[in-house]
Amino acid sequence: MRKLRKNPATKHELGIEFLSGWDIFNVAEALTLPKSVMQKIRSNPQGGSVLFANYELLYKHTTVFDRILARVFYTLFVLSGFTLILLMILDWIWDFD
Repeated sequence: MRKLRKNPATKHELGIEFLSGWDIFNVAEALTLPKSVMQKIRSNPQGGSVLFANYELLYKHTTVFDRILARVFYTLFVLSGFTLILLMILDWIWDFD
């Protein structure tokens, strides 16, 4: 991420940072989701191009290792979120005391 933030070509293409470090999630999402999904998101007229990272530019300025690391990070992030929600629902249903 540091090299993407310092590069003038990619500095303003990492998406909106709602919280400190949120651009990491934007970049990981852009490198993980299929290109067809990212094209649809970025072509959204309600500001999709501003909210999300520019995946085409990121592919040019990242290595294969960077992309694999981003995919592992994003996959674990999404799976942990789904697992947390699933455990909350199961606890609500069966009350694990």
